[in-house]
Amino acid sequence: MSTPVPSTHRVPMSFSPRLAIEDPLAAHWLRDVTLRLRREICWLWRERGVLAGLTMPVSALPPFTDRLAATLDLARYDEEKRAFFVQDATAGYLTQLLEQSRPEGRELDQAPRGGFTWLARELALTPVDCFVLALALSPGVDGATATVFAAVQNDPVRAFPTLALAQRLWDVPEDVLGLIGPGHSLCRHGVLIEANDWDAALSVHAPIARQLLYPSSPLPASLEHLQAGSFGGSAFDMAQAREDLPLVDDPVIDQELELTLARLRGVEDPGTIVVPVQGPRGASLSSVAARLAGALSVEAVRPAAGVRPSELGGLCTLAWLRGAILDVPVSMLTADMREHDAPIALPLRALPLVLTVGIDDPTALKRLPSEALPAIHIRPLSYRTRLALWRAHLGNALQQSPDLDEAVADTARRFRHEAPVIVRVCRTLAQLGRPPRAGDLHAACRADVDLGELAQRLEPRFQLADLMLPSKQARQIDEVIRAVGSLTAVHYEWGTARAWNESGLSALFAGAAGTGKTMAAEVIAAEADMPLYRIDLSQVVNKYIGETEKNLRRLFDAADAVDAILFFDEADALFGKRTEVRDAHDRYANLEVSYLLERMERFKGLAILATNRKKDLDEAFLRRLRFVIDFPLPGEEERRRIWKSVIPPEVDASALDLPFLASRFPLAGGHIRAIVFHACLQSAGTGGERRLDMPTVLRAVRREMDKLGRATSREQFGAFADALED
Repeated sequence: MSTPVPSTHRVPMSFSPRLAIEDPLAAHWLRDVTLRLRREICWLWRERGVLAGLTMPVSALPPFTDRLAATLDLARYDEEKRAFFVQDATAGYLTQLLEQSRPEGRELDQAPRGGFTWLARELALTPVDCFVLALALSPGVDGATATVFAAVQNDPVRAFPTLALAQRLWDVPEDVLGLIGPGHSLCRHGVLIEANDWDAALSVHAPIARQLLYPSSPLPASLEHLQAGSFGGSAFDMAQAREDLPLVDDPVIDQELELTLARLRGVEDPGTIVVPVQGPRGASLSSVAARLAGALSVEAVRPAAGVRPSELGGLCTLAWLRGAILDVPVSMLTADMREHDAPIALPLRALPLVLTVGIDDPTALKRLPSEALPAIHIRPLSYRTRLALWRAHLGNALQQSPDLDEAVADTARRFRHEAPVIVRVCRTLAQLGRPPRAGDLHAACRADVDLGELAQRLEPRFQLADLMLPSKQARQIDEVIRAVGSLTAVHYEWGTARAWNESGLSALFAGAAGTGKTMAAEVIAAEADMPLYRIDLSQVVNKYIGETEKNLRRLFDAADAVDAILFFDEADALFGKRTEVRDAHDRYANLEVSYLLERMERFKGLAILATNRKKDLDEAFLRRLRFVIDFPLPGEEERRRIWKSVIPPEVDASALDLPFLASRFPLAGGHIRAIVFHACLQSAGTGGERRLDMPTVLRAVRREMDKLGRATSREQFGAFADALED
């Protein structure tokens, strides 16, 4: 069975008509793939048709046959197949086209970086390498190939290219052997997805395929540009950078960038060069990649939002093809690692790529590959720099509301945000349609803070007048409130910030349960206009060695950005005395206490520790606290005031003998509130008026005393004892 020799215009270079390929060498090898597939189809018409005694129309694809028999026939018909490729009119014509030389000369020499032509020259690809790569690319560029692949491989399910097919189509089958496994340069550089066996699909990630075929194409959606700024003795031009990439002038950063550039120029290892960029949470770590790229006259890119860590290898290859610096957060490198302390492995070590890694946890530096360059450090913004940024980005609002300047100064002290956050908050405030107020500043800043599952936000329920304490303790609470309000002036006008590292305050509230420790924390939060977070010890304390310290680091790192109150209830569970070291658990427990002492001193907000076991706290820790306030059980006069204050104003309490209740029952304020609540529940259950009487309240008193394990006598209840008999 033979067909007439077609004219050139009837033999398209791809199965899909009018398909244009930008890269010249890619176009040649895709044409080669198409010609070989067409020639193979011609042979299969003969093998499965004429030789099998079947009559088929010329336009039909060869029928599927028994795969085993077809495999056994490969050797049987090999000589006849070779002769067919020369003697048959159509197959011979296709063979003549295949023998045409590859494109050469100026067109290939001037091919842009990142395309098929550049890759073949860069990796010194052989003809069989180029053919297999084009075979892998063909399904992604020519949508009509699936049916052809299935027909050629005699399997309707196998509608994709394989190494077995490549070996069958190529003139020297043994040339394909070198492409099996991960050792080939196309696999080591992430261009070709590794094929471990003959029947595995040959494929190329879609963004990489597009880059190889169309090297002048824009970035795919999985990557985004980082705007490069100027580098050198002058400052980084914030006007040239994206709004989320501001980098404030810092001579230390300039020096470290200059040293990094010198190291990059002196690196001899052709593999991936890791440049760690370590800074506080929220800092513009990506701006360093932008500056490096500007100095090297290349582009800088980073993964777009929503890109999965599993896609990082393909992004590395794509960045290398484009000659770009790739900037990634360290979380992308560690997302799939089960061991938190295991060394970080790079996805494609062979790629000659500059990879900047943003790190906000200094401990991650130890996990980077040993070949990583020294880290570039971005220091937290100083108060003066933060204030300058706020004023610069709130310029029009400050002109319209001159009184806002004092609030801006307070905001710059209380909220230790980095430049990207400040820019974003100012952009939000600009959309209000009116000049922002101090409350707007604070609300917008707090919206950017998330302490995660380790802390619970508490809304203050009480005011200073609600706090019933002896005069000494009341004065101490006033001192805490006054100190919190004075931090800005003392640190930045009186000059204590440098000596005290802009540190905040710490206080210990010690006393029995119900004496008002939590209430006092809420009062301070309300008076100082600070968010209050209760630390969930069940989430922080972990039985596994080192995990508690990690949880606390995450907590303090997040809280350091905002003027907040951290309230550690039952703090003795965390801040207990350091013990004699008997085993590894004791050693790590002592390290946790030492770490806590160090972080407490650096914490810039207000930390309040509450405990009813003061004697169990470490003495070294107690010495470092700014305030230690003992909450005693209230005296008779305080108890009377507490009884009066906790009864709702809507409830008629005229029948209650408050002096009797205060004198006979030495209870803390928390217990008195619980008694009144229980009595209200019981009175409301009778369906009567909103009224409390002595028998109902005294029964609630007895229930509370029983709950506390305290014995009661008839004499305590006086004339009401008979009314309380069960």
